[in-house]
Parts: sequence; C-alpha cells; structure tokens
Amino acid sequence: MEDEKIVDLYWRRDENAIRETAGKYGGYCRTVAYHILEDAQDAEECVSDTWMRAWNSMPTNRPRLLAPYLGKLTRWISLSRLRERKSLKRGGGELLLVLDELAEVVPSGEDVEKRLEMKELAQAVRAFLGRIDETQAQVFLSRYWYIASVAEIAEKFGFTESKVTAMLHRTRTALRRYLKEEGLC
Repeated sequence: MEDEKIVDLYWRRDENAIRETAGKYGGYCRTVAYHILEDAQDAEECVSDTWMRAWNSMPTNRPRLLAPYLGKLTRWISLSRLRERKSLKRGGGELLLVLDELAEVVPSGEDVEKRLEMKELAQAVRAFLGRIDETQAQVFLSRYWYIASVAEIAEKFGFTESKVTAMLHRTRTALRRYLKEEGLC
C-alpha cells in the first residue's frame, strides 16, 4: 500500500493503518531501534510504541514521507529508552562510540536555548550530505543515523573496515570544515 493511503487510514482513525504500517515498515523500524538499543525485546517494544505514537500524532501531522517520519519516531523512542536504561546502569554499546566520534564535530545541544541553533545545524548537515558523494553520504548515515557498526557498514558496502573507518574520518573532517565555514562550529 502506498504511503499516502496509509496516512489516510490514520487520518480516518482506521485501525488497519497500524497493520499496514507494521507490514511495510516493521523491519525498518526494528533495525533502527535494534542498532540503538542492541536488545531485540527492547527494540520490539520501541517499534510498538512507534505505532502508538504515529497513531496519536497523525490527526494533527500529515507526513509527506512516511519512512523518515517513522524512523524519526523510532529513534526518539529508542534513544529515550536507552537514556532510561543508562540511568539505571552505565554501559558501552555502539551508540556511545558513535556519539564520541561526533562529539568533536557537532556542538552539544543539551541547552534548551540552543534548540534554534540545533535546527540550523541539522539543516547544515543535510546540505553537507547533499554536496558529498552518494556512497560517502550513505556510509555516514549508516553510522550516525542508523547507528550501524563499522563491521556492518563494511559488509553492506563491500568495503574493508579500515576503508570505512578512514571514510568516516574524512567525512567528519569535511563536515567540521563545512560547519566552521557556516559559522556553526
């Protein structure tokens, strides 16, 4: 079923919307959640929460593209779950490694007053990704949006892990330079 028709189901409050969404985007959302949480049960719960959040948000929001909308919801829910888990127990995981890698490039957004700056920063990162090689952008997004490990990225793209690591380093360096030019870093 096309995204527009699925969104129409949400707007009509038709419970088939959730079934259609789960059928079309369940695997995608589970992958996003699992890469963040590294726990299948938590990931499945976050995906269920995503469907509920989509159900509750659709009467007021009408996303043009359903996959990114659901991906964003899943990420927010999964990151919240991870923060809850971390407040109970400190631990490692791919997400912390990813955040450490980006920490030197992207300024912290924890201050509420910086929300506008963060929105501007997000727009700048999108613009940057539009300017670089498509494969380089996909590798970058795989790592920093989908929280994929270097090994997973290497396997997906047919690269060595060292090539992926070098590519990510070069992309972060170019992003840092771009953000400085834009006055955002």
